Amino acid sequence: MHLLIPFACINSSGAHQALQGTTLPHLEKLLSRMSELKTDQGDLQTLSPPHERTHAHLLGLMQPLPTQAMPNDGRIPWAAWSLAQSGRDPGNGAWALISPCHWTVNSDHIVMGDPQALGLSEAESRALLQSVQPYFEEDGLAIEFAKPDQWLAHAELFRGMASASVDRVAGANIDDWLPKMAQAAPLRRLQNEMQMLLYTHPVNDKRTARGLQTVNSFWVSGTGALPERTQPVPSSNDPLQIASDLRNAAIAQDWVGWIQAWKILDRTQCAALLREAEAGNYARLTLCGESHAMTLDTRKTGFFDRIKRRFGHQPLYSLRDKL
Repeated sequence: MHLLIPFACINSSGAHQALQGTTLPHLEKLLSRMSELKTDQGDLQTLSPPHERTHAHLLGLMQPLPTQAMPNDGRIPWAAWSLAQSGRDPGNGAWALISPCHWTVNSDHIVMGDPQALGLSEAESRALLQSVQPYFEEDGLAIEFAKPDQWLAHAELFRGMASASVDRVAGANIDDWLPKMAQAAPLRRLQNEMQMLLYTHPVNDKRTARGLQTVNSFWVSGTGALPERTQPVPSSNDPLQIASDLRNAAIAQDWVGWIQAWKILDRTQCAALLREAEAGNYARLTLCGESHAMTLDTRKTGFFDRIKRRFGHQPLYSLRDKL
């Protein structure tokens, strides 16, 4: 059993203060039984956050590009992979995830809201997609519905394109994350056009009347084609469990909610992994921050290390600098 926890630690004084003094008994017992297996080191500027890099490595979606400092940063083909997971063949085509979202325009910068926080219904999403679809097609981008907060696009311009994960951009200044390469120029123009097109859209008029945020742009991520010989394993057969409990509160910088989510996660999935470890079964845990990911497991080690693990006490707060 392998449990992967995104947003386990956040590089924020508010998050550190909230975490300090918080007791997560099942996680702490797990950490006392585990040894560090490996780390994935990055920084706050990588387009692909550590939890996505870890997941992609496990799935075989990362192809080495030795000429770059961070191989394949922003080039994890999540769109093509999700299509394969749904039972369709993406072939060798280049795909992208298109997330309808809200941009808040300030005097000197634009902030993107979290697409998941919009709470779009399927009917709203399909109506918006129907309106923007002709503009995408004019630029040679075939676009289709996947789920309310996510569409799929297919075009050659996505091949080799680096794009920032939604989990990086949500709540941030988009200027830091917009793709700068020439091949992305049509996308940047479309993003600007969508602000004008959707300004008076009936879906947005109704959302405004209900006090909800409107959809006035989109974000592109998960770009590229599947690596050759990649055969994605259906999620039901995958021993990896990804705990998404902490994501929304972390992106919203709701530290009270984040700690509450941590406590629920500790009582549920962390407790289940601890039971596996206590039963003598192999257990693996990956904790992901904003820069790094650290993987620990219950593999057999030397006598003194086993004593240290059994009687040691390692709260999550003590690992914050490693994440």
